[in-house]
Amino acid sequence: MSDQPAPTGAKQLPEAMVASQFKPGQSGNPAGRAKGSRNKLGEAFISAMHDDFVQHGPQVIETVRIEKPDQYLKVVASILPKELNIKTDAFDGLTDEQLSALVVAAKSALGVPESSGSEAPATAH
Repeated sequence: MSDQPAPTGAKQLPEAMVASQFKPGQSGNPAGRAKGSRNKLGEAFISAMHDDFVQHGPQVIETVRIEKPDQYLKVVASILPKELNIKTDAFDGLTDEQLSALVVAAKSALGVPESSGSEAPATAH
């Protein structure tokens, strides 16, 4: 303890309690889990799973699909996004003029010459 007297009104701790107080940088449990060991375990586990999947993954997926289709579907469903926004027609809401402008721009980008529109387009078959 300090040789200086405690300020008036301050409580003094017993000598045994002061001796057992943690010093700066001292752990409360020196024999406890090492810093970062939890992350190291997780990294090691993920690495082992990755290595195993690279070696056996396709065969295991096929086996599960054939022998346990319900589990296979659960896995598929679990990796899909919760919400799917499927747009059935990318051109919904466009006017005829806007569609025509898109066709002209696409032809120009592809280097296709413009036709008068009365000729039937050539087919590859």
